[in-house]
Amino acid sequence: MDEVAGAIADPVRREILLMLRREPLSAGQIADHFEISRPAVSRHLRVLREAGLVSDRADGRHRVYELVTAPLAELAGWIERMTRPSGWQHHLDALETEVYRTRRERRTAAGRHRPQEETA
Repeated sequence: MDEVAGAIADPVRREILLMLRREPLSAGQIADHFEISRPAVSRHLRVLREAGLVSDRADGRHRVYELVTAPLAELAGWIERMTRPSGWQHHLDALETEVYRTRRERRTAAGRHRPQEETA
């Protein structure tokens, strides 16, 4: 998970992943999208490949890269656990709801049992 987080920390690599989300692309097609050198793009692709976020295959003289989403799922699961309320927070929220419900019921019950004012 650390390699994945490190790999997506760079904006160029995140852009490459977005490009590959649409379709597999050759290294040249990816490099044409950026104003950085082809060797720099190759280094970004190597980082993504080593993190397991892309796979590559030879297609004639070209290398074609494809997105691999499984490593992102593990990171997304961890982020989701971090953003979900903790166990205690969930219980406290439920307690707050119960307190408000009980108060509302008591006010309603008190209003029904209050004697009617006599009209003169």
